[in-house]
Amino acid sequence: MLTISDLTYRIAGRTLLDATTVQIADGWKVGLIGRNGAGKSTLLELIRGTLQPDGGEVSLPNGARIGFVAQEAPAGKTTPLEMVVEADERRTKLFEEAETTTDGLRVADIHEALAAIDAHSAPARAAGILNGLGFDHEAQNRPLSTFSGGWRMRVALAAALFSEPDVLLLDEPTNHLDLEASIWLAEFLRRYPKTLLLVSHDRQFLDEVADHILHLGELKLTLYTGGYEAFTRLRRETMSRQKSLASRQESERKRLQDFVDRFRAKATKARQAQSRIKALAKLEPISLSAEEPPVRFVFPEPQELAPPLVNIDRAAVGYETGKPILSHLDLRLDPDDRIALLGANGNGKSTFARLLAGRLQPSTGEVRRAPRFRCGYFAQHQIEELDPKATPFDHLTRLMPKATPEAVRARLARFGFGVDKVFVDAEKLSGGEKARLTFAIMTVDAPPLLILDEPTNHLDIEAREALVQAINEFAGAVVLISHDWHLLSLTADRLWMVGDGTVKPYDGDLEDYRRALLAPSTSSEPPLSKAEKKQRRDDRKASAGRRREIEPLRKEVRATEKIMSDLTAKKKVIDDRLADPTTYEGGAGIEKLLREQADLAASLAAAEAKWMAAAQAMEEAESDA
Repeated sequence: MLTISDLTYRIAGRTLLDATTVQIADGWKVGLIGRNGAGKSTLLELIRGTLQPDGGEVSLPNGARIGFVAQEAPAGKTTPLEMVVEADERRTKLFEEAETTTDGLRVADIHEALAAIDAHSAPARAAGILNGLGFDHEAQNRPLSTFSGGWRMRVALAAALFSEPDVLLLDEPTNHLDLEASIWLAEFLRRYPKTLLLVSHDRQFLDEVADHILHLGELKLTLYTGGYEAFTRLRRETMSRQKSLASRQESERKRLQDFVDRFRAKATKARQAQSRIKALAKLEPISLSAEEPPVRFVFPEPQELAPPLVNIDRAAVGYETGKPILSHLDLRLDPDDRIALLGANGNGKSTFARLLAGRLQPSTGEVRRAPRFRCGYFAQHQIEELDPKATPFDHLTRLMPKATPEAVRARLARFGFGVDKVFVDAEKLSGGEKARLTFAIMTVDAPPLLILDEPTNHLDIEAREALVQAINEFAGAVVLISHDWHLLSLTADRLWMVGDGTVKPYDGDLEDYRRALLAPSTSSEPPLSKAEKKQRRDDRKASAGRRREIEPLRKEVRATEKIMSDLTAKKKVIDDRLADPTTYEGGAGIEKLLREQADLAASLAAAEAKWMAAAQAMEEAESDA
């Protein structure tokens, strides 16, 4: 179906693809992955033909239709339903021709063609797709101009799905969706009958949809069979084999070289030495795949506060005009909670998050927060509000006016900003780098509560894994709004449902929620019994309890690391003084410096032993969990 042959593409002197070849068969569902900036979106544009390669070619069968989601959100007086139905250009052209032609035979052919594409059921099929993406009957018949940009992009996605092209290209389709629409879309794409090429950084989404993974790295495309988990396993095995082969080859190279060096000059061994020189020349080096440096960032340690962190009593919340969006709120948030908010967009998740953060006040009832309460709030609009001409160093210096430059750079380093990025203007940073800068800004005062509203939209898979680790290591409370199932499943201990004008604890887990969403149309699995539901609730409570047990060990590891860092710095000062010849000119104080050096060395050895014991205990506790 799709053949890429010796494809090369360069932009601004930088090579993104270098003589790479791959073939995708008809009906395959391929997940295209790679780090941000690797060239995934560029490859989609090359397939569409909007960009021209510097070498090689992309070929499709004659007449094959390519579908994609336009970058600009549709607008105007057209309704979502009308736009989606009109996306099937074949149907539209056939109906137009039927109204104008006077040839009876041609009219018969047209009606036969319309029947073949099931044209008369098009409105119902379009309505089903729109409903799955969150548009109820009333919304489907409103003008597009009444919707926000994100909802209009959903309409563009619905149009691409409805037109059912031979090759469907989707670039991060879940970025404008909530969890509910993402679950529906995964199920829809899993049953999609044509060829699909999907760019996504959502591991769960890829595993549910893709039957092949196309990895873009080191300027090459490599195709793997299976979903994302199968890809990671195969890639690890491939890299392990490469390292093993390279190690054996190096041993063989050393053995041959040793023989040559020993016997090259001896007449009796000259012939054997020459044969080994030729063998060395033929020993082609095995190329090892370059391992990309891991992404890692760390949220600062918050001050420990007594529970509850937030207590909401019979509260209602809304905006200045109109009735409350949410009411009858009776909830409690503790310092170690990990809560995911469920519910479709428009139900009030962001409104509730603002109430928790103190950015909205209740219209009735009461919200009590712990003394010295602070909240770090991440929302998509904050990324757009970064000063484009200011560097990450500038942004944090404004918030840390009393900090030394070294302290500012150390804080940025905790969020993955090395020397190559600290002084780069924000407008030149990637979307993922801007998101990490926003994390650094929102946690500058080490808040005990983090509210993360769709934090993964600009993060690649590696950065999402780093976010999972950062959340799990964070000692405070976290409230999550996200369509990333993988993130929620690895971090959230409790689920709160936002819907029907209120917020309540959800009696079930994420799998229960998924089953409930898909039950009307696709799920054939039996419902869980009361005992099974109780067991899942008990499992979640046990998980939260294990995390509370592990937290003291984690704090001890961090505290010991700080002690080791301080002792190492002090010892370095003493070592440098003792290494300086001028220290010995007077002779005075040498004995004291030597004693201090010995004491620091002993203290450092004791701290290292304590750290090793604590780290081992934490590792064992985490493996048991």
